[in-house]
Amino acid sequence: MPELPEVETVMRGLAAVLEGRRITEVEQRRPDLRFPFPPDLPRRMEGRRVLSFRRRAKYMLMRLEGGESLLIHLGMSGRMVARQAGAAAVPRIGPQGAVSDARGHNAPPEAHEHLVIATEDGWRVGFVDPRRFGSVDLVATAAEDLHRLLAGLGPEPLEDGFTDAVLSAALVGRHTPIKAALLDQTVVAGLGNIYVCEALFRAGISPRRLAASVAGVRAARLVPAIKAVLAESIGAGGSSLRDYVRADGELGRFQETFAVYGREGAPCPHCAAPIQRIVQSGRSTFFCARAQR
Repeated sequence: MPELPEVETVMRGLAAVLEGRRITEVEQRRPDLRFPFPPDLPRRMEGRRVLSFRRRAKYMLMRLEGGESLLIHLGMSGRMVARQAGAAAVPRIGPQGAVSDARGHNAPPEAHEHLVIATEDGWRVGFVDPRRFGSVDLVATAAEDLHRLLAGLGPEPLEDGFTDAVLSAALVGRHTPIKAALLDQTVVAGLGNIYVCEALFRAGISPRRLAASVAGVRAARLVPAIKAVLAESIGAGGSSLRDYVRADGELGRFQETFAVYGREGAPCPHCAAPIQRIVQSGRSTFFCARAQR
């Protein structure tokens, strides 16, 4: 599933082609994805201008004129594609708002393109989701954080409010491994398996260490490690593993710099000891037993 950097990358591309534009047509091609589409979705979106975008954890919010926001979750295989009338090829949304050419505007719809949004100046943005694990909903903009999928989420790791004191307070009394605690979206929002493994390595913290023992000095190392690994991945367009590619059709590049994730048996970048893999809560964890304590 795309993690925070991949979702941030896609959201920035969406903002580049939709923000400030008026929606003239919404084509809904099936009744549901993971959940049913909201009632009267096309009618509620058509004629409204796209005001801004916001990411919350692994969700994107497209804020519309009139006080509603379109809530988008990509799921396991979801991606967004865009094309513009009169263009020789389809620009696909990429990081930092960049686009690259792919298919002509009059080409047949992409396979599994379940929702298409058209704007007044000819942009057409489609939500493609072969596995249909993604979701779309409408929520009052003023009450976004009260939505059932967003309520109860922890702090955003890239915001100033996510500090070692905040993380320490969330970890006090937790007797689960720190890896599991960081994947708990009520502790910190948006982190997934890849970036937790990489951040714990940078902070020199064992994924098997009890979460409560990380509060304090270790949290002061972990918070900047989390922020750094996420920022670097966003700059590289995210990580491409299994189903994920960037929304411009290209691969993200951050996987080229993984220190531990997916590198079982390879030498640790710090001490040359072999990277180990264990299973925690059904997920693979990669770490260096010598460098991480």
